[in-house]
Amino acid sequence: MRSLFYLKIILISILFFSLNVYAQKENVNTQNNSNKIDKNWQKENANVQNKINLNQNQMPIFSVNIANGENQDDFVPALKVLAILTLLTFGPAILLLMSSFTRILIVLSFLRQALGTPTMPPNQILIALSLFLTYFVMSPTITKIYDSAIVPYMQKDITTQQALDVGQKPLHDFMMLQVKTDDLKLFYQMSKLDRPSTKEDVPMRILVPSFVISELKTAFQIGFLVYLPFIVIDMIVSSVLMAMGMMMLPPTVVSLPLKLILFVVVDGWSLLAGSLIKSFN
Repeated sequence: MRSLFYLKIILISILFFSLNVYAQKENVNTQNNSNKIDKNWQKENANVQNKINLNQNQMPIFSVNIANGENQDDFVPALKVLAILTLLTFGPAILLLMSSFTRILIVLSFLRQALGTPTMPPNQILIALSLFLTYFVMSPTITKIYDSAIVPYMQKDITTQQALDVGQKPLHDFMMLQVKTDDLKLFYQMSKLDRPSTKEDVPMRILVPSFVISELKTAFQIGFLVYLPFIVIDMIVSSVLMAMGMMMLPPTVVSLPLKLILFVVVDGWSLLAGSLIKSFN
């Protein structure tokens, strides 16, 4: 019995010693791995810092200096830059409100709703088509502005103020051809200004809102005419389905293909685009 007891003690001692040795090896391996990770992290950090320093050395220096006000000519370039930035800021508003873009986009949107396809063509296609049709309609006006204002200004034949005055005249003439007299009277009455003797004397602050309202009226009138044939198709399809007792079938399921085939047969895109372009006098 004593020999068996001593044998158990020896086996337990050997097992405990083996576990201690294994634990020490694991601690050594863990410490070595942590040291390797620290060294790799330090190397990566050094590489990133070197790249940052290199990029900082290669970046160009940009500075803005403000004059002390002793020479007024020092402020002229800054004012020109400010004017250009302001013009770029109001660029979308000029495009939307002082050109044919408003009428064209609204009519195309009415067409899409009348067809019963609220997502086809997509908004991107409608806006792109409206932009190119606007460019086509406004090409004579843009050419006049470029020839009479931009080219002389780039050649330094006229000043900035003269270029603005000359450049707005073709745009003024275009809007005067489209604006309705009643809308001009409305804004003159609200502003309490004297009525001008000629069309050239109408200020832009009166002409622009009058032109926008006139464009909205014209676009809604054209949209009503676009809606009429498609409404007739919807009414006929609904009446036929009710007469046949097919009240569970949605009328749009039948009317949509008929609208599409009718629009394609009559070459609706060409008719609508041509009518829109001709509507701008």
